[in-house]
Amino acid sequence: MTSFERAFDDVEEAAASTLKSATDLAKLARALQKAAQDGNSNAIKRVCSRLDPALGSLRQEVANATETWPFTDEEEENYLKEHYVNELCHTAKEKKLSIHERDGRLISYPSIAQVLPGDRAVRIDRKKVSTLRPSRLVELLIERQKKPPRFRSDAFLEALYAMYLLISREQSSTRLINGGYGPVVPLAEVYKAFTSLPGSKREYDNIDFARDIYSLEANGPSHTKKGARVSFPSSTGAKRARDTFQFVGPDEQLITYYGIQFSRGE
Repeated sequence: MTSFERAFDDVEEAAASTLKSATDLAKLARALQKAAQDGNSNAIKRVCSRLDPALGSLRQEVANATETWPFTDEEEENYLKEHYVNELCHTAKEKKLSIHERDGRLISYPSIAQVLPGDRAVRIDRKKVSTLRPSRLVELLIERQKKPPRFRSDAFLEALYAMYLLISREQSSTRLINGGYGPVVPLAEVYKAFTSLPGSKREYDNIDFARDIYSLEANGPSHTKKGARVSFPSSTGAKRARDTFQFVGPDEQLITYYGIQFSRGE
């Protein structure tokens, strides 16, 4: 089976050949124009004798180019569903880029990608892109790693704190006022509150949430504007998978999050 990378490479080569033939034909047209401007009938005859073969060559290259892409619509979609992720991960490995698949998402910190077979596209951090060539998509992910983070961790922390107080109510308020520890609140409850509006989970899924928690924990800040310190304790009991949030950091270590807690007096 032809890979996407090979197919795109073949089309690129066919396009280059077509462009060369078109350029050759354009050169002859310019030569014919100059011959007419100069009044050179011999040059006109020479150029005209070469026009038809050049046009024939261009037609053949165009025909070749239009037949180069080997996939039908159905084959494209099936390849994207069944083989594309493996090819992408193999290409990433060659470029020294780590990609981890989890729950249908591709994690390459700080980006999260999802293949959309029906749309012939990939969603990267909630933005849909039409780049399907594996080598180019890997380049885009590498470029994103080099850019300054756009994530506003301070605003995210304040939102977490507001939601934490809302969920734990008086229990946390009393403890925090007295300079102690608030209760441990499951992150599942916080995420549920974050995504309570219709369609929110589709736009901001649990891996997006886990990525933001990881970025906050790794890069700070650790204190809210009012001085409450955040931590993410593990559960002391058995944890159901739906109650935890997992992410793979740049060190390729799997991190599992369960709860959130705020404290004062440290």
